[in-house]
Amino acid sequence: MHKTLDSKLPHVGTTIFSVMSRLAEETGAINLSQGFPSFEPPDALLERFEHYLTHGANQYAPMSGVPSLLRAIANKTFRTQGRSLDTENELTVSTGATEGLFSAITALIRPGDEVIVLDPAYDAYEPAIELSGGRAVHVPLAIHDDEFVVDWQPVADAVSPKTRAIVLNFPHNPTGAVIGRDGLDTLASLLRDTDVYVISDEVYEHIVFDDVLHDSVLSHDELWERSIVISSFGKTFHATGWKVGYAAAPAHLTTEFRKVHQFTTFAVNTPAQFALADYLESDPAFYLALSGFYQQKRDLFCDLLEPSRLRLRPSRSTFFQVADYSEISDQPDVEVAEQWTTDNGIATIPLSVFCETPFSGHRLRFCFAKDDETLTRAAEILCEL
Repeated sequence: MHKTLDSKLPHVGTTIFSVMSRLAEETGAINLSQGFPSFEPPDALLERFEHYLTHGANQYAPMSGVPSLLRAIANKTFRTQGRSLDTENELTVSTGATEGLFSAITALIRPGDEVIVLDPAYDAYEPAIELSGGRAVHVPLAIHDDEFVVDWQPVADAVSPKTRAIVLNFPHNPTGAVIGRDGLDTLASLLRDTDVYVISDEVYEHIVFDDVLHDSVLSHDELWERSIVISSFGKTFHATGWKVGYAAAPAHLTTEFRKVHQFTTFAVNTPAQFALADYLESDPAFYLALSGFYQQKRDLFCDLLEPSRLRLRPSRSTFFQVADYSEISDQPDVEVAEQWTTDNGIATIPLSVFCETPFSGHRLRFCFAKDDETLTRAAEILCEL
């Protein structure tokens, strides 16, 4: 009889996204839980993928990425953030953002290190920190008029001699908060006399609303020198199943990132890389128009929810909307999410699963990256609650 294996992650179960999506499938509920679009990638991008499937692009790609894709990412980064990147030494294609984040955290974190995360925090961060022997230090975002913002004083208070890194996630999942240039300046001044690194999860970089542009760590000279920036093509091109992302970092950090990346995944889907390279160069208008596309979805969803008893402020970014359901129920959010899925046919994500200490109030996250008919049917259900 084998001895019971001591788990490296004893407190980690199946991710809430898998749990709620499975429950939605079992019950036939409308799935506004897991963050994937109901749209197909652009036809021109699919055509390039199909082309490379039959034109000799089915073997290993270079470990750091296909050169044409690295050049296309560099061109996009210069166009949107004004940062010139060295494709040989400052960019690496990753197997989605999840692998990029895991490799970044593994490269930087040592046993005994502390890593500041801002709650609500995406659930991939803490397990990677723990597997590297580190400890996540949770600092909650503040809430002003139902809007989530960074309160920088608690962040400053959390920095200690053990602090190795801070994980940023802006545009922010699940709340849609944005950091802004002032926020980046404040963070830079806070870290100026420290050796703290920044791991910046920016997968929703092209989904920011109300004529606001995304302020990336890439655009900030001082923060850039201590940062690894992670992004993803899945969110940008409605292709979450392709699992293609990238990491941008100064050469000295890219070297350490690649040491982990090459043994985590080695190389990323080759035909997808070539296809993305072509499409990024031929159709930049697609990602430049993405904010407008999703703002229409946000506005429709929020307008449809006007008659409901949900309380919300329209999201400032991403394709998620947080709403307070306290006028409908005083039950915990996990129970409400499960009940609404099984009894009412609408699947959501409870906000508490992103937090070490749940916020006061009762909040759920809704994904509005869906066709208008689905959003309309979902809102009809929600307005009846």
